[in-house]
Amino acid sequence: MGLRKGLELFANLRLAVLFEELAEACPLRPELVAGGLDIVVVRELTGGIYFGERGRRDTPQGQAVFDVELYSEAEVRRIAKVAFDMAMKRGKHLTSVDKANVLESSRLWREVVVEVAKDYPDVTLSHMYVDNAAMQLVSSPKQFDVIVTSNMFGDILSDEASIITGSIGMLPSASLAEGNFGLYEPVHGSALDIAGQDKANQMATILSAAMMLRYTFGLSAEADAVEGAVQGVLRKGFRTGDIHRGGMH
Repeated sequence: MGLRKGLELFANLRLAVLFEELAEACPLRPELVAGGLDIVVVRELTGGIYFGERGRRDTPQGQAVFDVELYSEAEVRRIAKVAFDMAMKRGKHLTSVDKANVLESSRLWREVVVEVAKDYPDVTLSHMYVDNAAMQLVSSPKQFDVIVTSNMFGDILSDEASIITGSIGMLPSASLAEGNFGLYEPVHGSALDIAGQDKANQMATILSAAMMLRYTFGLSAEADAVEGAVQGVLRKGFRTGDIHRGGMH
């Protein structure tokens, strides 16, 4: 979190891609993911409840705690623009996820997203409450193209989207600042529990490098080549232990 704030990495892009070659690794029914999945979760990364004021105080009922969810119009506007720009390059459909029926921060979120949408008339914008979005991700995932949401909601939904692909070990991510600067890493952690055992899934790391080529250096053809190489290996049947279903291990 210190790196995110210090480097002003406000936009987190998490790709949830289910390759057709790995359809058997998906925990959902085959008909729900027929033809594969390709979802991008755009998560606001330096605001919201994770960075808000927090504390404890004594009350007559015992100790009480608080965590403040705080967003400014400017913070919402800049992440919304990232998401709309991403949608323009893809299927031109953006789903904004909030909890505007309960939270004042979500009401501001929705107001600003609607305002930004006026600059992107070619993008179809829809709104979804976070609880419904969590349900829809597992009941009808192919309806989603680009999802934009707050820090905490994005943390939860991107992990949920990742497991639909079969393993969190396959998913890359980019955390972007203004301009082309970014930090690229797998969605999974360091996985120290399997260090030195020669069974780690390298796909997320390799695909994170492809994202770096695409988003920081503007080398789309090179990024396509890396992603194509990964898919080629899968097509040949090679698998790591986390996604092994009878192919070459």
